[in-house]
Order: sequence, then structure tokens, then C-alpha cells
Amino acid sequence: MAVLASRGTRDLLKNHRWLHWLLHRRWLQFALVLPTLLGFVLVILAGLFGTPLGAKNLAIVFVWIVWWALLICLLVPFGARVWCLACPIPAPGEWLSRLSFIRWGTQKLGLGRRWPRSLRNLWPATLGFLAIALFSAVVTTRPAVTGWVLLGLVVVAIITHLVFERRAFCRYLCPVGGFLGLYSMAAPVELRRRDAETCLQCQFKSCYRGSTPASLAVGGEGGYPCPMSEFPGAPMERNNYCIMCTECIKACPYDNITVNVRPFGQDLYVPRGRKLDEAFKGFVMLGSALAYSLIMLGPYGWLKDWANLSSIPEFLGYAAIFLGTTLVAGPLIHLGVSWLMRLAATGQGRGGVSLRRVFIDTAYTLVPLGLLAWVAFSISFVLPNISYAAAVLSDPFGWGWDLFGTRDVPWQPIVAGWIPYLQIPILLVGLAWSLRAGLRILGQVFEEKPAAMRAGLVLAVYLTALTGAFLRFYLG
Repeated sequence: MAVLASRGTRDLLKNHRWLHWLLHRRWLQFALVLPTLLGFVLVILAGLFGTPLGAKNLAIVFVWIVWWALLICLLVPFGARVWCLACPIPAPGEWLSRLSFIRWGTQKLGLGRRWPRSLRNLWPATLGFLAIALFSAVVTTRPAVTGWVLLGLVVVAIITHLVFERRAFCRYLCPVGGFLGLYSMAAPVELRRRDAETCLQCQFKSCYRGSTPASLAVGGEGGYPCPMSEFPGAPMERNNYCIMCTECIKACPYDNITVNVRPFGQDLYVPRGRKLDEAFKGFVMLGSALAYSLIMLGPYGWLKDWANLSSIPEFLGYAAIFLGTTLVAGPLIHLGVSWLMRLAATGQGRGGVSLRRVFIDTAYTLVPLGLLAWVAFSISFVLPNISYAAAVLSDPFGWGWDLFGTRDVPWQPIVAGWIPYLQIPILLVGLAWSLRAGLRILGQVFEEKPAAMRAGLVLAVYLTALTGAFLRFYLG
């Protein structure tokens, strides 16, 4: 499995010494987090005290248009969870619990309890995402709501850091981290060990436990235990829970941790680690993209009104549609398709490969299509609204300031008439990628090529139908 996951990789730190030097500096993460934290504080203040007009408030424009566009269209597809390296939300709690901004040390503040075993999964993060997604029409248009949500996340992260060990918030609670981990499987970068034998012989396991005086006597710059409780020496075969914090790079006394570039989507083909909670996260993300396309881009204005909390009964109707699509319809349809794939492959409804395995493993075929469906959906509102950024940069609170002389830059949609022609190839690439991934995954599930191909025909119809549903809303 490890050979499969590392095929075609290129060691960036070996080939670029400046990057090797940079990632070994203890001040790197602080230097990246500090500006994002200052911007985060400004966004919260703008949300709470600025104009209630979303198009003129920094909180709405920079969080839900600029940041979201960078995250979903650039950072995740090409950088995995690199955003987590600079994310400001866990920073105050982490600094407080470590009693340090930069310097490595052994002092700790907090109870250091272990996260409950029954909650060591993606279900809490998925529920958090759904809670925000359900109220997204309000959160993404009302600055004060955005401000309170972001402030609430920081408070929860601080409390979690002071009660539990490591970054329990990022691993189990963060509503953004859940889908970042899922879609980071498709990215062309990875943080991995170099030599397996070096890890087997290592007595320190500093990449997981953190540096000690004994390990520092051998090498390393001093690193904290992996915040996400990952163990690169195990080996770590998937990106899902690696936040690219580089602590393991700094802690390893043998310089055996590196960053690789690789072909897109390699983690999708690693059988070990596929789980039901991750599968459901895939359904929730793809279902949410489809539901948003229906509500925001479909010809149903009344649905938009329901989503905007026009009245409680109508909002409950919207909630039923949204949650029904993401939590019920998607998984049930996939369950039916899984049964058909199993039937087509084996010629029998029972025996052989379990339905559970087919259901879970083939859920990962939805990752490429889901990622690119989100990209296609995002450009439908990012390109028409990104020009608001110039004005709010000069007047972040909507108070009439003109800090950089851009306050009066008019709103101008970008290539509005061409958006469907951008969405079509994006979705078709997602479809082709998912089909390719599906055939490889089905080959692992059923082993015999003819059986996998028969199941692949069912999967192809399923994925094509999903893509057609998105195109229906995008093309009108």
C-alpha cells in the first residue's frame, strides 16, 4: 500500500534547499498565522460593528467570497490542508496551552485530557458543518451573524485546547477541517516519511511524541507532538488528518520527514483507513453542493425566501429539503447503487464482498466530482461578486472611509455570461476523474477485472446522472 501511495512522487525538500531551510524554522507558522489572525479580528469587528449591508462589509465579502474562492478553488485542490498551517481560529488556544508563540518548550497549560473515544470520528465536524450550512443564507448575507459565528469558533477552540490534548478542535470539531481533510485526498502534495527503516529504528518517535532533550542531542530544531495525533512513521498514507503544520519536520532528529509532489488523487486508492464517517462526509458535501445549486441557481425563488428565514414554518420546509438531500437521499441512492454494483459484479444479492464495503469504498469515488462540483458552484457567485472586494478594502466597516482610494470602485461582474461555459468543463473533468477513480477502487473491491468492469458500468450511469443534475441547474 505504501508503494502505491508514493508512486510518482518527488521530494520537494531534497530538491529545493531553500524550502527545506524554511520549513525547519520555528517562526514559520507564527509568521503565517499572525497576519491571518489580524485580518480575522478585523473581520469579526466589521461583522459586529460595521454596516449591515453585506456587499459593503468586509466580513461578508472577504470571508464568503475572497477567502472561500481561494480555499475551494486553489488551496484545497492544489495544496491539501495547507490553509490549516495559517488558520487563525486555533492559534490563540494553542499559544495559550503551550505558553509560547514560537519557542519550543515543555510547559503546558490545561487539563490535557484525551478526546472521548466514541467521538473520535468526523460526525461532530459534519454536524457542525451542517449547522452552518443550514443557515448559510443568513450567515453569508448578514455581517453580524458571520461575526458571531467566527467568534464562537475561536471560543470553542480555546476551551477545547485548555481541556483536551493537542488540537482536538481541529481534528474532531472544526466544520471546515472535515471537508478539507476529505478533499485533500485529491491534492498533488503530501507530507510523508522518507525512509521506512529509519522510522523503524528510531527510538524517539519525535514526529508523534514531540522533541525531547535526548532527541535534540541527535538532531532537529525542537517540535511539539503532532497536533492531530498522526504518526508519519507508521506510515501515514493519506492527507486527511495532516494539517501541514510542519512540527514533525522540525522534531525529527534524522531529517526523515519531507513534502512531496505527486499525481492528483493518490490517496483515493489507499484501501486502509476508509470509514463510514468519511463516506458520509462525502455524501454531505456533494449533497450540499447540489442543494445549494437547486436553491441558489434553480428557478425556485420561493426556496431562497424560505432559506432566508422569512418565516419559521417556511424555514422548516427548507431545512427538510436541505437535510433530506444531504443526509437521507444521497446515502440511500448510493446504497441502492452499491447493491446494483455488487449484483452486477457477482451475479448475486448476497455472499462474497459485503454491501457495507461496496457502500463505503465506492463513496470515495465521489470525492473528485464533489470537489469540482464545489468549484463550479463557487464561481457562480464568486465571479459576479469579487469586484466588491476593492471597495470594502478601503471601507471595511462601511463607515465612509477611503483608506486606499478604492472605496468608489464600482461593482462589475466578471465574465458573467461565460460562467456556464466554465462550469461545464469543470464538471466534466470531475466526472472523468471520478470514473477513473471508481474503476481503480472497484478493482480493489472485486479483484477480478470483468466483475469490476460490470460494476463500473453501474457506477458510470450513477456518476453521469449526478453530473447531469448539476448541469441542469447551471445551464437553466
